[in-house]
Amino acid sequence: MVKLKYTLALLLTFLFLGHLSYAQTSTQKSAPDSAAIKKAYEEWLRLDWPNFARYRDANEKLGLPAAGEKRVVFMGNSITDGWSNVSPDFFKGKPYVNRGISGQTTPQMLVRFRADVIDLKPEAVVILAGTNDIAGNTGPSTLKMIEDNLASMAELAKAHGIKVILASVLPVYDYPWKPGLQPVAKITALNNWIKNYAAQNNMIYLDYYSAMADERKGLPAKYSKDGVHPNEAGYHIMEPLAEKAIAKALNQK
Repeated sequence: MVKLKYTLALLLTFLFLGHLSYAQTSTQKSAPDSAAIKKAYEEWLRLDWPNFARYRDANEKLGLPAAGEKRVVFMGNSITDGWSNVSPDFFKGKPYVNRGISGQTTPQMLVRFRADVIDLKPEAVVILAGTNDIAGNTGPSTLKMIEDNLASMAELAKAHGIKVILASVLPVYDYPWKPGLQPVAKITALNNWIKNYAAQNNMIYLDYYSAMADERKGLPAKYSKDGVHPNEAGYHIMEPLAEKAIAKALNQK
């Protein structure tokens, strides 16, 4: 049952939450029936809304850190989830654990934060989240709702002795699976809040946005095919910034 739920979750997340929806606009004849996909997706959400099944087996197999291991967990959505596939060398030979799930919003991440971060006993966590909330993937979200969820994850980590790295939301000019939302102003406001919150709480702010935004305050074609998800060149911009933030966090007192 767990394996079935995981397979269904993975398939439906990609189909329903936009990763394939953009491509399907040019291939409507071959696209799956959207009503059937939506119905199946809603049933999966009813069974396992936070998607605990995705990493349950992997977490058990991973176990606790070895002596001297400075484990770092990357918590996020598709941008984190896809990182291991698009730029796998970043994770090789390092104590980095990818716990991103495509399509997820901050409330889903908050619910699974103990299982997929705290229980893994990392030295630090990199939290990259919020863009799917702005896109409305699990319903309308105000900035306050997103901020509350980010703060709750950060405070849970801090309470368990885990160093916190809060990443800026990547620039987005428009979401291809939900066009017309005009997310630029919301992303700017959310990133300002994340930066200030990190400073006020002795946490590290990881600024991807400034290094990647174009003149429209979107993600340029050289870093992304769809304006939301980084390509290999985009991840290569992010990686040294993440490494620098991790080093700073691990040396933090």
